[in-house]
Amino acid sequence: MTDAETPAAGAPTTLGAADIQTILSYLPHRYPFLLVDKIVDIDGDRSGVGIKNVTFNEPHFQGHFPGAPVMPGVLLIEGMAQTAGAMCVSSKTAPSSPRIVYFMTIDKAKFRRPVVPGDVVKYHMTQIKKRANMWWFRGEAKVDGVLVCEAEVSAMLVDK
Repeated sequence: MTDAETPAAGAPTTLGAADIQTILSYLPHRYPFLLVDKIVDIDGDRSGVGIKNVTFNEPHFQGHFPGAPVMPGVLLIEGMAQTAGAMCVSSKTAPSSPRIVYFMTIDKAKFRRPVVPGDVVKYHMTQIKKRANMWWFRGEAKVDGVLVCEAEVSAMLVDK
């Protein structure tokens, strides 16, 4: 970016977004295991917000739990990782070959309240560190602005 292209101090920054078709081009996941519907407020690989619309017809609700459906916590963590992974792939502007992102670690995971059908989960992901082809993120999953889950995750981007 040249000085002429650099936004002035205090000037608004244009943040990116990824719709479902774009996410599908970044990640190998498919239904029923794709756990992010869109990503907004993308600031390169530094931060972004993934959005998941939780619906009753998702297969895990048949057994978790009948009569009192609750989204499994591990799927909230996976949604965070998918959001971060898509951001990592999108930050690579000219990949030399197809790339795949691998989920590497989960640390400091905490679950604060249940997520149920009808909720809209927002995965707020912020980069902690980056080294070569590895990224570390802090994630907070929120429903209506209330923290429901938090964790630190890492991912590695490799050629297929």
